[in-house]
Amino acid sequence: MMRMLLSVVLLLIGIGGGVGAGILLGGREEASDIEAVTEDAGDGEASEEDGEYPSDEEEQAEQEPPRVEQTGQGTEYVRLNNQFVVPIVRSGAVRSLVVLGLTVEVPTGQNSLIFDQEPRLRDSFLRVLFAHANAGGFDGVFTEAEAMEPLREGLREAAQGILGRSNAFDVLITDITRQDA
Repeated sequence: MMRMLLSVVLLLIGIGGGVGAGILLGGREEASDIEAVTEDAGDGEASEEDGEYPSDEEEQAEQEPPRVEQTGQGTEYVRLNNQFVVPIVRSGAVRSLVVLGLTVEVPTGQNSLIFDQEPRLRDSFLRVLFAHANAGGFDGVFTEAEAMEPLREGLREAAQGILGRSNAFDVLITDITRQDA
């Protein structure tokens, strides 16, 4: 019983540390980038000054604008708002945590599709990440190109399975950190 309680406490401490490290290392966008994305969203939205108050969903969207980078070559890069935390379990105990930030490459103008399908995308990505972790993919020097290729391929296939091949060109791993216990 004590062993199980200790495992749970260590898991919670590890997750908290991983999330804290992710927030600390994740960085924020520059204000000019956020203004550019906000301007692209449209000017016809109601505001508090007009006497109309936004709904809870609109308020949340205003607090966290979508992170979209236009390349000018027919694609956009949409960063998923929350990072992914993957526990690495060995011998029945959490040995480390891997924190990842993912960005999906989509055709220009299709960024709203990512946010509409985000719960399904996150679930699919987590399945790939957990399978990769259970296969030992995050052990040793896990950032080598050869070691990362199966993960990249799995994430790309997962995105294309949800969005379709014509709506998801690639999934980019923009941040990755492993925190050993």
